[in-house]
Amino acid sequence: MAIKLVMVPPQRPQTHTWAARIMDTVSGVNVVLPESEAEAKRELRDADAAFGTLSPELLKAAGKLRWLQAPAAAPAAGYYFKELVEHPVVVTNFREIYNDHISTHIMAFVLAFARDLHTYFPQQTRRQWRQAREDTGIIHLPEATALIIGVGGIGGEAARHCAHFGMKVIGVDARRKDRPEGVAELYGPDQLDRQLPRADFVIMTIPHTPKTEGLMNASKFRLMKKSAFLINIGRGMTVKLDDLADAVRKGVIAGAGLDVYEIEPLPAEHPLWTMPGVLLTPHTAGFGPYLNERRADILVENCRRFLQNKPLRNVVDKANWF
Repeated sequence: MAIKLVMVPPQRPQTHTWAARIMDTVSGVNVVLPESEAEAKRELRDADAAFGTLSPELLKAAGKLRWLQAPAAAPAAGYYFKELVEHPVVVTNFREIYNDHISTHIMAFVLAFARDLHTYFPQQTRRQWRQAREDTGIIHLPEATALIIGVGGIGGEAARHCAHFGMKVIGVDARRKDRPEGVAELYGPDQLDRQLPRADFVIMTIPHTPKTEGLMNASKFRLMKKSAFLINIGRGMTVKLDDLADAVRKGVIAGAGLDVYEIEPLPAEHPLWTMPGVLLTPHTAGFGPYLNERRADILVENCRRFLQNKPLRNVVDKANWF
């Protein structure tokens, strides 16, 4: 049995590299790399599989399509359009490849806030030597609680790190029923409001879905401790930025560490840029070595599974976008 896999344009250097690796290592896969949408439309007519982003027109042309590999762990809103959700094609994604990099980024935020670095970083830029009292500004992690919203691969790894520092970890997850290493308690999303008041750190790793858009808003911030910090490295659309800025400014919560934003890039005039208690990074939490190799590994493994009619890795619930 042979299959045809179309890499949907635009083509990049890595897609050519992945195509070569697939054909070198998986017998029976013909990878095609069209350079234009018109060419892609022709090639998709008899394709068994595709990689990339399909428009409704391309999907309609793909009469034999049975597997689509999304180009990201959580593609931007609009990727899972109505026709794709209703189509029988199985969609897979690139989740799990960022677990180590992003969980480390989460801990960088946690440790920075725990050691009051959000106070000292601005002082450094002003060349100020100003010590806080030794019994203030520090969160003693063995007495702290982390609430992780989304305990998948990234959230699970972050839980393990938090537990290593002695923190109690509470998980909230829509799918998971088993408690991963480091998680002391696990609840469904319906329990989020009850758990928020317990947390010193609220850590968000959830994807943007119809159910999570705007999840953290003014009403949720009012449930948090005044001393608590929000950390979001999942998707920006899950947090209402103006509500967050208002909560920090009014002392409803202590601060926030953000890598993703409701609007990207974050507008230069947004008050979060200069707010005390706020640490910002420009959507770089997933950066690190080996990512393209990991993407290639998933593509190769799924090609083998597809050929052997075995369950694919990282299958997406299309209606819920993840």
